[in-house]
Amino acid sequence: MAEPPRPPEVAGTPTPGSAFLRWGRGEGPRLLEVLALCGLVITQPLLDVTGRSPDFFLFYGADRADVLLLVAVFTLPVPLLLWGIGALTRLIGPAVRAAVHTGTLGLLLAALAIQVGKHLLPLRGVPLLLLALLVGAAGAYAYRRFRTTGQLLRVAAVGPLVFALLFVFASPASAVVLPSEGGSGPGAARRAASHPPVVMLVLDELPLISLLGPGGTIDAERFPHFAALAGESTWYRNATGVSGWTPYALPAMLTGRYPSSVRAPHYSQYPDNLFTALHGTYDLKVQESISQLCPPTVCAERKAPVAGGLPVLLRESVGLLRQIASPVDVPDDPESSYREATREEAGLAEQEEQPPPTDPRFRWGQLDVNQPARFTQFLAGLHPASRPTLHFLHLLMPHTPWNYLPSGMRYDSPPGMPNDGEGWVELARERHLQQLGYTDRLIGETVRTLRSSGLYDDAMLVVTADHGLSFTPGVQGRGRAAIDQAPGEVAWVPLFIKEPGQQAGRVDDRNWEHVDLLPTIADQAHVEIPWQVEGMVAPRETRQRAEKRFHDQPTFALQLPGGTFAEVLGGSAWPKLPAPPFPDLIGRAVTELSVSDDNTAATVTNRAAFDNVDPASGRLPALICGTVPASVPTGARLAVAVNGRIGAVVPVVEPDKNGRRFGALIIDESLFVSGSNRLELFLVNDGQVVHRLRV
Repeated sequence: MAEPPRPPEVAGTPTPGSAFLRWGRGEGPRLLEVLALCGLVITQPLLDVTGRSPDFFLFYGADRADVLLLVAVFTLPVPLLLWGIGALTRLIGPAVRAAVHTGTLGLLLAALAIQVGKHLLPLRGVPLLLLALLVGAAGAYAYRRFRTTGQLLRVAAVGPLVFALLFVFASPASAVVLPSEGGSGPGAARRAASHPPVVMLVLDELPLISLLGPGGTIDAERFPHFAALAGESTWYRNATGVSGWTPYALPAMLTGRYPSSVRAPHYSQYPDNLFTALHGTYDLKVQESISQLCPPTVCAERKAPVAGGLPVLLRESVGLLRQIASPVDVPDDPESSYREATREEAGLAEQEEQPPPTDPRFRWGQLDVNQPARFTQFLAGLHPASRPTLHFLHLLMPHTPWNYLPSGMRYDSPPGMPNDGEGWVELARERHLQQLGYTDRLIGETVRTLRSSGLYDDAMLVVTADHGLSFTPGVQGRGRAAIDQAPGEVAWVPLFIKEPGQQAGRVDDRNWEHVDLLPTIADQAHVEIPWQVEGMVAPRETRQRAEKRFHDQPTFALQLPGGTFAEVLGGSAWPKLPAPPFPDLIGRAVTELSVSDDNTAATVTNRAAFDNVDPASGRLPALICGTVPASVPTGARLAVAVNGRIGAVVPVVEPDKNGRRFGALIIDESLFVSGSNRLELFLVNDGQVVHRLRV
């Protein structure tokens, strides 16, 4: 069939200019027609899929220029190539040129039919391909037979420009391309999102009162990073956990419901929780300790981003287009092929097919996991992302065992050293406070990382603990006696919530209970909770009752007096521990004292550790435990010196089955040197005259 009639040639001798115009009048419409169909077959589907998630670009390290160049590649090169090849056939003759152009349009229409057919029809493979070829042939016939077909295609040539503009200005990926007030790129994506990043750090076994100084404020000298956080967030000073046992306390925090039965803290037992509520809207970077409330398929580990820029984007785009245009279903969903790869689904399925645990202690072995290493991994994930992200870490700090000095230097606990009983509880509290000093450093690292990454201002930051711990002599711990006699230490916990954009700190003394945590986070994240919760949304709601609900057992709620917190602020809930004995001796050189040798022999359990000390390893023999003979009375004071300088003065405690013992924590790390260290013990009489014991 002949090509549709074209405007007649102008009579007369052709000039170079008139020849170019005639060529343009013939090839210009053909270029627009190819451009229109390529826009529908290539530009629109690629920009639609990639435009719905900036992850495609961020994952491969693309910047704004890479993205704009890729949009241009999606729009122009292919139609120009197809048209250019056809235009060269004009040298053979008009009939050949017309046939090549018609064939090109027919093939593009067939490719379009495959994409449309995969969405509308159950056909796949050869049947779909044959149907698409028929559609392409029919379209080519219509183009040759009816002039309006070509006219419609030329009008549709504006499509690629429209698709590109929608991508740049209206798609989610526009936040990667367009500058905005205060910056561009990933930060702009976060500012434009209605779901702010959420960074949640749950500490463990931390009573609020351990952080307090005089007047009920955070002790800024000892815990400067906690104090700084309180100065930029809302400190819910009257916050309490709902149980003194993590397997009950943590699920209550993440489900918004009080403990009601003995269950394992596992997603099979608590399917409605923070992670399943945010999944879909949020990407989840979750590290749990003794719980597994996040299903593996929801909290699958993701690979690190891959750097590549435009070349890698082009390669991945070709693969994506191949999936979109294929007449068969590909193994991967084209719309998710650009996302980071997760662990193999088969492995996750096997994990989820295991019988669900019922024992609340099912992950008790996680107590020995290296907590600082887990924290380092948590920090590594604190960077801006195109999608809203929940960063969650349950860190067993400053939870026992207490083995860290504030610097992060680690020490071992001599075997058999108790944490309760007269004399020992004071040492336990000091070890707890020292490890809390290290926890304070971790808080500082978290805030510093958030600031340096640009995530801090836009994020909702939550720092809290699941429960406290009593150091009251006779009721140390978190049992029923501790709850009854020292509720201010067991129930009251620190809670700091920095809302997105918040800069000024404030104190809120409403009756907060940790079932309020999930609804409050969901409210800030603009995520609807699809189940009934028992907590309130702070600060928009206020609990009317003053009493506190606290569960020693899931089925029974204790009622704690609402006035307990006032006692905490006044200090009456904290045991009145004696001042350190002979504080003037700490740090003094032994040569400054009047020392006489004594034939009394003392035994230090970890004495051999002083023979080869390597501070560069991150470990010191800072905690010692030993025995003295019965001739040394209970309550006598021992000065412990390392390399000729006194590092601690401690009492000799009541004898037990292991003898008349003592324990001491050497806080001053500067006393230790590499290699062999000299350990000395002195019996203090009056603070000035000491007797050297044989060690």
